[in-house]
Amino acid sequence: MTLIILILILGLLIFVHELGHFIFAKKSGVHVYEFALGMGPKIFSFKRKPEKKDPTVYSLRLLPIGGFCAMAGEVSEDDEEIKSDQFMCNKTKLQKFLILIAGVSFNFLLAFILLFLQSLIWGNPEQASIIGYAPTGYPISDSGIEVGDKVVELNGYKINTWDKLTVVLNLKYDKDVYYFKIEKKDGAIKKYEITPKKEINKDGDEIKVFGLGVGDNVQTGFINAVKYAFTKFCSIVTTMGMIIGALFTGKLGLSSLSGPVGMYSIVGETAKYGMQSIIYLTAYLSINLGFINAIPFPAFDGGRILFILIEAITKKKVDVKIEGMFHTIGFILLMILMLYITALDIWRLF
Repeated sequence: MTLIILILILGLLIFVHELGHFIFAKKSGVHVYEFALGMGPKIFSFKRKPEKKDPTVYSLRLLPIGGFCAMAGEVSEDDEEIKSDQFMCNKTKLQKFLILIAGVSFNFLLAFILLFLQSLIWGNPEQASIIGYAPTGYPISDSGIEVGDKVVELNGYKINTWDKLTVVLNLKYDKDVYYFKIEKKDGAIKKYEITPKKEINKDGDEIKVFGLGVGDNVQTGFINAVKYAFTKFCSIVTTMGMIIGALFTGKLGLSSLSGPVGMYSIVGETAKYGMQSIIYLTAYLSINLGFINAIPFPAFDGGRILFILIEAITKKKVDVKIEGMFHTIGFILLMILMLYITALDIWRLF
């Protein structure tokens, strides 16, 4: 069941991403060879009726590990049978930008809709970094911080949501003392120096325990669902930016990342908590897919958009061979990183 859920989630995210590229490519008059869900050998394919004058092959492929929208001339004119004005490379910079950014945009839109539906159906907990749970006998309550107080800063990081607070608490930090700035229930601002308890988790690793959490109050209603979707979306995007930055600065290690094997474990644990958690995870992964693709790195949509911006600034066409080499090297580096992360995931299973 876990594998089926994972395949369905990844299939949905990739389908929506490629659908964005596909729709904007079609609207721009780009020749699309194939719109496929999955990779590897074809299981099923079809073309629309001749009167539709649609040359695209629509296919379902064997391996549920991706998908693609094959467009003519993504880098250069590469097919003598296609008219010049149907190559993507010959479209205006704005059209190329819209085609490339559409995948990211569709993933973000899907995430917003899922977050809205999650809140509308089940409600949502408090998003602001207000402490709703502070059991006695732990550093937070022992320091004098109370339920209803709000964390506004931690170790120099401005805090406004639980997502951001969670990320900062998990960053590498060599000091024993954590510096909290708290807005009390009466509006007063107080500073606290807190030393977390050290405990051993079920995996035998030493962890830091503070003793704080989100409250049980659930917020409901249509207006709240819209607010939640917007707030949660922005919060997740912000924390993803923090995570990428922390990976480069060394405050988070690559062991914090998960590949396909790690995702399988996460989906398995999430499924135990029901459909609400699965919907949230799907929204989170959709934002993740969109965010990563927007990064101006080779082989990502953001990397290709970067070349459009370079051409717009320099008023010169980038050499096709240089751009192709740039993306090839980036793809190889990504595959090496994926293999390394997958190896770490397998290692953690044992």
